[in-house]
Amino acid sequence: MKVLTVVGARPQFIKASAVSACLRERHHEVLLHTGQHYDAAMSAQFFRELRLPSPDIALGVGSGSHAEQTGKMMIGIEQAITAERPDAVLLYGDTNSTLAGALAAAKSQVPIAHVEAGLRSFNRTMPEEINRVMTDALSSWLFCPGDVAAANLAREGVTRGVHVVGDVMADVLTRFGRGHDGSGPPSRFGVSADGYFLATVHRAENTDDAVRLGAIVEALSRLPLPVLLPAHPRLTQAMTAARVNAGPQVRVIEPVGYLEMMALTRHARVVLTDSGGLQKEAYWLGVPCVTLRDETEWVETVTAGWNALAGSSPERIVAAATNAVRPAMHPPLYGNGRAAATIVNLLTA
Repeated sequence: MKVLTVVGARPQFIKASAVSACLRERHHEVLLHTGQHYDAAMSAQFFRELRLPSPDIALGVGSGSHAEQTGKMMIGIEQAITAERPDAVLLYGDTNSTLAGALAAAKSQVPIAHVEAGLRSFNRTMPEEINRVMTDALSSWLFCPGDVAAANLAREGVTRGVHVVGDVMADVLTRFGRGHDGSGPPSRFGVSADGYFLATVHRAENTDDAVRLGAIVEALSRLPLPVLLPAHPRLTQAMTAARVNAGPQVRVIEPVGYLEMMALTRHARVVLTDSGGLQKEAYWLGVPCVTLRDETEWVETVTAGWNALAGSSPERIVAAATNAVRPAMHPPLYGNGRAAATIVNLLTA
């Protein structure tokens, strides 16, 4: 079986590292990198750390409007499909790379496999929500991380090809993230275990809205411990454009690789983020999370008491972060760390 895998952003590199390792044991994978994340610290470093093979095809699309970026990706992916003639196109998550891959594959009559299918925020103003709904509608294999995602698809009338397989990011954390933390956070950051907050902000709903962005940064500046803020390029550009300045407690740092990010997550007092992946990673590592959004696709983490939705309200963010505790119960969520092998087996069944 020949599979064209499309990736383009940090979370997809992480997920693909697990599935590609299993897939290449039995099949021929062609790895296409759209270039949606083109910064070396957010792309090449993840490939090296996670032992992900170098891309066979690199489109180098870079930034742009949603239409411009998606259109350029579609052209390149369609050309790759024509040249490679894959038996399936494998997609991850909810980025513009995901949508471009789905549209190009569907119009080329190539079956689509969607890893992380069925997630819903029920907020159609989010570009990611549009991407995931469209991709699910076009997919032949829908690999869900949990029962809630499968139920979301069932409510939309999608039941064929749906499989609850767990989350491949748990596979990666088991393989890489648990053995590289040492006795504390990396010393170069000058913080001690349980003595800092870790924050990330990158989603368009926060970075493209100067009011929301200013409120979030204000909240981070009011927290009682140092805040490490690895800065996605979108965030630094948005803060400059909006003239938003963080207080002295907030240490804006360069993006970090996967291994350092997991070490920083493991030893943080609380994680504050709008990232779906980091919400899960915090949960698996037993760290309370405050989500800087009004809703989340990962509702199970909220139900379990480990994740609080705070939106962009400084008062809610500060209260949630300072009052966060580790609940006594930590139920297993999103599989057993063997999702990648299950996905490969189902693809070839």
